[in-house]
Amino acid sequence: MSNEELNNTATPATSPGLETLKRVRVWDPLVRIFHWSLVAGFATAFIVEDDLLGVHVWAGYLVLVLISVRLVWGLIGTRHARFSDFVRSPGAVLAYLRDVLRLRAPRYLGHNPAGGAMIVLLLTCVAATGISGLALYGAEEFAGPLAGVMRGLPPFLGNVLEEAHEVLANLTLALILIHVVGVLASSLLHRENLIGGMISGYKRAESE
Repeated sequence: MSNEELNNTATPATSPGLETLKRVRVWDPLVRIFHWSLVAGFATAFIVEDDLLGVHVWAGYLVLVLISVRLVWGLIGTRHARFSDFVRSPGAVLAYLRDVLRLRAPRYLGHNPAGGAMIVLLLTCVAATGISGLALYGAEEFAGPLAGVMRGLPPFLGNVLEEAHEVLANLTLALILIHVVGVLASSLLHRENLIGGMISGYKRAESE
């Protein structure tokens, strides 16, 4: 058995007169740094908007770099960081959501099927928001890596691009709010602090 498998073994432990549960590391440092850095980067870009364009742009750069790193780590990273661990079929996601409504959803040591689907949606929307922002920056400010491609874009297409960027940003915010509600609901359902787990990297060890 590998060290990673040992770290993720979910076995209860008892002490005299008191039953306790072991804690195992689920989220590696890269996943945790990515998660909270992405929160900070998106929040900064969303809040400052065009009032502080330089800050907005650099926050967008940060978000796109983070997404790129996470995509690679989703293929070669630790067990629960990999897409293969949490990306499920639409049928599995719907079945899990039905179980949630019946208050009998199983607990997952890593991301549950609904959480995995939300991660895919968030990565897609955040990436699309960042790329549309790069294109808009090149079209309106003639700056950034896409400036050469976007230079000379007709004004009406620039307006369409601006609308698309704003819609994508708002859609991403809506998904984030749904994600937070889902995390809180799962925390209550399984009586564990999922937010704390994403900070420390540890969750209680139980069979999934």
